Amino acid sequence: MNLNDKKYSQYALVREMMDTANVVRGFDASRPAKVAGQIKSAGRLMLTGEGSSRIFPAKNAIRKALRWGLDVGITTEGSRQAAQYDLSKFAVFCASNSGRTKEVVLLAKKLAAAGNGRCYGLTANEGTLLAEAVKEAFVLSCGWEQAVAATKSVVEQAMFYQSILYHVAGRDPGRDLAGLAAKIEQVMTMPIDASIVTKAVNAPTIYFAGYNDGVAEELTLKTNEITRKKSDFLEGTYAVHGIEEVMDSDDIVFVVDPMEEEVEKFQEVLVDGVGLSVVAIADRQTPFPTIRVPTAGEMAPYVYLTAGWNLLVEIGLALGIDLDKPERARKIGNEFMG
Repeated sequence: MNLNDKKYSQYALVREMMDTANVVRGFDASRPAKVAGQIKSAGRLMLTGEGSSRIFPAKNAIRKALRWGLDVGITTEGSRQAAQYDLSKFAVFCASNSGRTKEVVLLAKKLAAAGNGRCYGLTANEGTLLAEAVKEAFVLSCGWEQAVAATKSVVEQAMFYQSILYHVAGRDPGRDLAGLAAKIEQVMTMPIDASIVTKAVNAPTIYFAGYNDGVAEELTLKTNEITRKKSDFLEGTYAVHGIEEVMDSDDIVFVVDPMEEEVEKFQEVLVDGVGLSVVAIADRQTPFPTIRVPTAGEMAPYVYLTAGWNLLVEIGLALGIDLDKPERARKIGNEFMG
């Protein structure tokens, strides 16, 4: 992507993707300090929302908490399902950029009526219905996005949640955040091999495989929104445990940060067996064609995600798609009307 080229800059989606680096540069990791103490005291945290407001922000936080061995148990569900649970002992974060997502607002109202005093909101707008229903609402600095597909807000939401974990763990985020904005700019502007883009354009289905940390799953959703192609998320080794039966040799699988122990199996089942293309998105060379990104330590998922955006924009443009105008998808999937 290149904002000096009208091919890219004419789209709000691309401009908002590219603005992500500035959002990262200006991010204040100290902001959630107070609420982090309340979450640590509760010991249980539910992260809820719909679509992109939940997938990467929540699942990245869950993986981080488990890897760091935190004493706070974190879980996530869509708001309708979360509303069926006993959340009386949980701190709850309800994420909705618009602050008007019906499922999220109704859950917040239900928790307030039940006397849950640890329900918080995360939104991109001031004075929303969600803010009225929660104990405290935190407003993202990135602002309201024009494109239907959420991008920079997803990164800021994830950083907000991860910052909570830094405070809970007593860790300094400074070293992890240093240089992240530059790395995001690097991966969003690097050239993508034209042969990879061509294979994706011609693929009946684009698959994403990898950790259950929201990166591959969010890129699957973005594939639908940006390229209008069918896509599926294959968690862990799901790609080699049955779905190969219905895969096509023209399909393509992008493996995000492949585990070394799984590479041989992917080669055997998908490349040698099905005959499809496997491409890695990784900070090292792999046996597959590899979209190389810089090493980013604890912030690597953000670099993998934004590199994936770059890839999807190239695919969408190669398909001749108007990146800002999906035919059916809406900015607010289900708006609360009263």
